[in-house]
Amino acid sequence: MTTGSFKVPSELQSIYQQRFDQKTAYRNRLWQILVQDYFQKLIPLDSAVLDLGAGYGEFINNIRCRERYAMDLNPATADRVQPGVKMIAQDCSEPWALPPASLDIVFTSNFFEHLPDKHSLRETILQAHRCLRPGGRLIALGPNIRYVPGEYWDFWDHFLCLTERSLGEALENNGFQVTRSIPRFLPYSSVGRPDFPSWMIRAYVALPFLWRFFGRQFLVVAERRA
Repeated sequence: MTTGSFKVPSELQSIYQQRFDQKTAYRNRLWQILVQDYFQKLIPLDSAVLDLGAGYGEFINNIRCRERYAMDLNPATADRVQPGVKMIAQDCSEPWALPPASLDIVFTSNFFEHLPDKHSLRETILQAHRCLRPGGRLIALGPNIRYVPGEYWDFWDHFLCLTERSLGEALENNGFQVTRSIPRFLPYSSVGRPDFPSWMIRAYVALPFLWRFFGRQFLVVAERRA
């Protein structure tokens, strides 16, 4: 996570502990299903993948690919990602510690809203563009402010408000072409919600018509233009 208004990584660690430590097992099970039933289909097995704002590593620990990277300033992330995942602890709006065209996929979930402003988002997008090979993909999930206008502010570390259209426009203006844009994908948050059984999660992912009723997070997929 970028430093933004949280200049001390220990504050990131404290926020994450309070919000998610009681949900660790459930969130890992949730992401196992999301990866197996949806995201793995977007990510070839020979890909080099960066999980941007990796948190506790629920995505990067479950994806199957050639190389795995995790970027986050939370000190706890390094202890949560699996052996073999290469940890990058840095501000994402600064030059990434990766060579140009070294990645096939940049994945990020519920992260861009934590950036302090659009300048930081633009610099982050430009770094993703630099590090992705031509044709490489950026896959982004996040709360769609169109559908969570009030509840969005229940989280202390939410700053940047986005929709699938505003993020898509930012990407299109900074070297990407949007190939998939879903305004309603996943429900808003697992915080303060019940732990749903696995069969129910799988059914939700498999039945897109349900997304129109319950989805309040967007999904945007964009390819790096040459």
